[in-house]
Amino acid sequence: MKQRILAVDDHSFTADMAALCLTESGYACDVAASASQALAMLGQNKYDLMISDVMMPDMSGIELLGQVKKHFPDLAVLMATGVDDRKTAIQAIQLGAYGYLIKPFSLNEILINVANALERARLTRESRDCRQILEEEVRERTAEVRRREEEIALRLITAAGHRDEETGEHIKRIGLYSVVLAAGLGWDGERIDHLRVGAPMHDVGKIGIPDHILRKPGRLSAEEHQVIKQHPRIGADILGGSKIPLLQTAADIALYHHEKWDGSGYPLGLKGKEIPEAARVVAIADVYDALSNDRVYRAMYPEKEVLGIMEQKKGSHFDPEIFDCFMANLPALGKILHSHQDAVGKCYLYSSQERGAAA
Repeated sequence: MKQRILAVDDHSFTADMAALCLTESGYACDVAASASQALAMLGQNKYDLMISDVMMPDMSGIELLGQVKKHFPDLAVLMATGVDDRKTAIQAIQLGAYGYLIKPFSLNEILINVANALERARLTRESRDCRQILEEEVRERTAEVRRREEEIALRLITAAGHRDEETGEHIKRIGLYSVVLAAGLGWDGERIDHLRVGAPMHDVGKIGIPDHILRKPGRLSAEEHQVIKQHPRIGADILGGSKIPLLQTAADIALYHHEKWDGSGYPLGLKGKEIPEAARVVAIADVYDALSNDRVYRAMYPEKEVLGIMEQKKGSHFDPEIFDCFMANLPALGKILHSHQDAVGKCYLYSSQERGAAA
């Protein structure tokens, strides 16, 4: 198929002569007598190259070039003028012109410049297309790696779930609550993805707690409570030491989700923003879910009581800023709570904190 060229010049003789030369050299060539006509023709037909005069009455060639690069970025452009103006030439090149011709130009000169411009445009398109293909391949491979990471993480959660009696819906809710809070805090997409998978692993360390303590239906003794308080360290040992960002986030959550804003939590007694933000988010999500669902020793609290209990912990247990975000997003959190209900008759074991309070 012939490559198609549009010659733009308010002097019809000049445009017609250029078109004739190009047509005889094997190109398909059309003529426009003004910039506005050129824009209309570009909108109706596909061209490979435009040759435009600089000085035109309705719109200058430089202005036309700006419009063309905005609306037809793949179009190769050559500028032509009867005035050898270095400043205008530089401006044209900076705006994306592939060359600058001084009238009168010879047949060889125009053919060489046209061939060079068309080849440069072809190489530019090929480079862009190759880059897009590579970027898409990278995105696909990254997505595949992330899917594998998530599958491994979810299998680990499942393994831990066989030892604990926390439900699958509880695990889902913790992840979904955490995503809502992180989005409300303005986290970027990648951090939210890591949190979505990492948050449900907050209690994975319970896999290392003896059954006679983990599955004990009654109150824990002080000694048993100290044992179950080791699950954050166990979880961090399981998940830690990885260079995978998702697992790094999960390890932080596992280790620090029982830390408190005022420094009274465990296992390290960290305070305020010493506690990783992901763990501060999950701490609120975990308590909200615990209070809003049945336990073996009590029924769930009504929402008003849940919020009252949690409000009292703002600034002591919970990061005040994240708690405000929690309150602002309560309708979305409530929808998650009610759309991911536990199976009838299925309850959780005590959380370590609640067991300690009950002991």
